[in-house]
Amino acid sequence: MAIIEEVKIDSEFITLGQFLKYVDLVSSGGEVREFLIENKITVNSEAENKRGKKLYRNDLVCINEKQYKIC
Repeated sequence: MAIIEEVKIDSEFITLGQFLKYVDLVSSGGEVREFLIENKITVNSEAENKRGKKLYRNDLVCINEKQYKIC
């Protein structure tokens, strides 16, 4: 069973680009586009590649088999 890392946010939502920086997968906004192209990302089991995708509490983000839950 995969371990799900919980990611706490203080706002209503966080964009996928902001999320990638928040969990230290990219160091700048300029790296987000390339990261989205090179990695398999799903949000609630649906493939996603838009940096502006809004992530809300209880969304499940999977990046290269690692899972994160927004809380």
